[in-house]
Amino acid sequence: MVMNVKNKLYKNQGIHVITALFTVEQGITKVLLIKRKNEPFSGDWVLTGGALHNDEDLEVGALRELEEKTGISGVEIKQFKAFGKVNRSPVMRMVAVGFIGIIDSKRVNILRETRNTSNADWFPINKIPPLGYDHEEILHDALIELRKQIVKSNILKSLFPDGVTMPELQKTYEAILGHSFDRRNFRKKILSLDLIEDTNKSDKFEGNKPAKVYKFKDKIEHKDIF
Repeated sequence: MVMNVKNKLYKNQGIHVITALFTVEQGITKVLLIKRKNEPFSGDWVLTGGALHNDEDLEVGALRELEEKTGISGVEIKQFKAFGKVNRSPVMRMVAVGFIGIIDSKRVNILRETRNTSNADWFPINKIPPLGYDHEEILHDALIELRKQIVKSNILKSLFPDGVTMPELQKTYEAILGHSFDRRNFRKKILSLDLIEDTNKSDKFEGNKPAKVYKFKDKIEHKDIF
């Protein structure tokens, strides 16, 4: 049976592509937010995103929105969930598809204002202002997904493209997961996950001692022991 595209049940629907882009700065997990210029939710902070174009794949649209509204490009993102409450947008029926990513914030310059935004900034995840749409729910679920991904994938490779020392990595895991680890136990666990490999370099230092530099592997097998 061919779908009747003129059926009113199929009209006035669209797709939002929303990205929760994270970073970790000095042991604090942060997310990038933008402030809307236009209605609905003018003046409200939201996650980066917008409406998908008819000729775009989902990820292409999410990356376009990220670049248009923050100036950030070349980011690796991962689709994680759809959000489809009927009234999540006051304009029309809009299903949101969520993405997550994590980058080194020191490597990018964000646009503070664009045609559709009046500000953009990194916010600690425990100091999030009220968000427009259902973005508090999306951010909540995005953080859960990030915590899952850091123990089963190489998603943190984008945060440490030049390598990372074990103390730096432990601080990052503690910041994202929200609890501390014994130094020796953490080292044992992270190495058993087989996510990283020794670069045979020690050009980073912790205190006065040289520290080994590791890098995330390109291909990994799923293990989850945290």
